[in-house]
Amino acid sequence: MRKLNTVNYTDILDAIRLGCQTMGNVFNADDNNIPFFGVEVLPRAKMYFNAHYTEAHVPGRHLNALLNARSIMDVDVDEQTIKNHANAAFFSYSGPLPLPLNRDRIDGPLLNFLPHNLREGFHALYALAYYRNDDHALKLAENNISVICNLWNPDKGWDYEYLEGKLGLNVMKNETFITGLARSIGPLVKFYRALGMESAIELAIVLKEKVINEYFKEEGKYDPKIFGSHTHSTTCVMSSLAQLADVTSDSQLMERVRAFYDHGLWSIRDALGWVIENSNINSDRGEINNTGDIVETALILGHHGYPQYYEDAECMLRGHLLPSQLRDISFIEKPDNTENEDGKREIARRIRGAFGFPAPYGHQPIDCNFVKFNLDIVGGGVDSLCEAYRGIVRSDKEAHRVNMLFDYENGNVAIESPYNHDHLRIKIKQPGSLFVRMPSWVDQNLVKVDGYMDSSQINNGYLKIHRPRVNDWIKIKFNLPQRELVLEHACRNIHVRLRGDAVVAMENFGAELTFFNPY
Repeated sequence: MRKLNTVNYTDILDAIRLGCQTMGNVFNADDNNIPFFGVEVLPRAKMYFNAHYTEAHVPGRHLNALLNARSIMDVDVDEQTIKNHANAAFFSYSGPLPLPLNRDRIDGPLLNFLPHNLREGFHALYALAYYRNDDHALKLAENNISVICNLWNPDKGWDYEYLEGKLGLNVMKNETFITGLARSIGPLVKFYRALGMESAIELAIVLKEKVINEYFKEEGKYDPKIFGSHTHSTTCVMSSLAQLADVTSDSQLMERVRAFYDHGLWSIRDALGWVIENSNINSDRGEINNTGDIVETALILGHHGYPQYYEDAECMLRGHLLPSQLRDISFIEKPDNTENEDGKREIARRIRGAFGFPAPYGHQPIDCNFVKFNLDIVGGGVDSLCEAYRGIVRSDKEAHRVNMLFDYENGNVAIESPYNHDHLRIKIKQPGSLFVRMPSWVDQNLVKVDGYMDSSQINNGYLKIHRPRVNDWIKIKFNLPQRELVLEHACRNIHVRLRGDAVVAMENFGAELTFFNPY
């Protein structure tokens, strides 16, 4: 049994930087620097092309994450990395219709259309249009929306006769609407929020109506036969609905999201945010994209007045998402490369920082004889970490709200986390009241605030400090208690010991490549 070194997995900015480096190392020199899609490290290391997802999928995930990260303080992103991903994204749109298309082989034409990839196509165009003022990307997005409106109908679906019969495209039919076009709601909302694109929000609302009428119903149940077994599609539609509810101030839709979060989601997740990769197969194999979507949804629900969801987000970040980032690459062996293929060069170095399909306890689920890190998941994980970093603190003219207890600093607030220091310390740099979320496992009677005991109180999950002094460190004392937790999986229960929300030890059943000390 081998435990890996996952040092520094509590620093969100560090994880973002490392993930961005990974996304700059994945271009295939044998394919005009179009990014690889897949990486297998066990039983043998290789990076490879995929006929469904390479150019139509990966660039969107990566551009969305890279340019989001660049907008965060102190995260540097190489310009050539952005250009390579942009070139790949535009190439995928260069077929007979402005849709993200894929080749069936590296030297083949753009023939494969998978509606599943529309989400990623829109994410590429959104990131380029918003962060780089790219008019070509904006125009492509508008044309993409127009094509969908002309060739897709909520009742009849896609016009396969035109797509396949007239244009000769190979249309890959998705398992359900959730695993296909419904996934696009999120990036369409981003186009509207950031750029005011009316056609984007109009299409998003049409898709939403079908989703809530047929899938995300009031009782919040999950049925893989209805939703489809690809759980990332379910979680990304959930987070998309939350984004739409937020931007349109739709409280009924937000409650629909909350109902699914509180009920149906538990059919596929555990208490640390692990989500099964395929809900038709009982396995410990998860997928970090799914966890990231739950974190993003929790941040939105927390912002709308439910602090318990911030607690869930922090627990998922500390207990699963951050520990699962590939940092220790010592186990990855160099493959034979007699033909000098780029997909077999320096794989370990190039993919350090990736995210993949972990079990709660490690990279290799005990029921899997392989380990993979599909490169699109790097983008999904990093983008969710960007949203988490933004959600740590929210400030306005009246107050500063500390929602998660990570190390953090911006122009308004600095935080020293109790997980990395003796106590929680916070400094505000601009005047205003200070609200600090107190986790439910904290004994509120034992919370002490040095110098502010007479002007602090806990209400609705937040410690409020009236008129704290600017540029003065405030020490907030409370214990990080040891807690026991049981993760309930279809195959087995997994016992966990935590200190606060951080995992101290976890049952691993003799698995290799584990994240934590054995329970």
